[in-house]
Amino acid sequence: MGTKGREIVDMDVQEVLNLLNRAFADEWLAYYQYWLGAKVAKGPMKEAIIAELLEHATDELRHADMVANRILQLGGMPVTKPESWYEMTNCGYEAPEDPNVLELLKQNIKGEQCAISVYKRMMEATKDVDPVTYNMALEILQDEVEHEEDLEALEEDIGLMLKRG
Repeated sequence: MGTKGREIVDMDVQEVLNLLNRAFADEWLAYYQYWLGAKVAKGPMKEAIIAELLEHATDELRHADMVANRILQLGGMPVTKPESWYEMTNCGYEAPEDPNVLELLKQNIKGEQCAISVYKRMMEATKDVDPVTYNMALEILQDEVEHEEDLEALEEDIGLMLKRG
């Protein structure tokens, strides 16, 4: 933990750590949801969907790493027990029990929309009081917006393909 780095946070550091740990839980659950969805996916455009889900899984894991590093910089401890992710999550977890690609896309679009809201709130909470967390949240938010757009485009493509079929 950097003493000066913690001093520049002009808000309750515990509040920031709580926001970060909740986001950390979300990122791990999102990673697993994407990764498992890629393993079970069935249906039209399956290969394209699998590739997209695996790419997003990699991004979610990178986000978890970024958030964990920020938690440690602030002298906190990332959530250490996976079962705690369910208690801390903002966005929940939807098991990919239906392997239909359209269902997987819908689940993950919903997750991305939640993540967009989470990082928007984090940015609002840290704007002008914690520039490091703010910038990290902005970087992750940009990825989440891109993810939502990618998934919605695939959903639209499948919808058009099925109409023609």
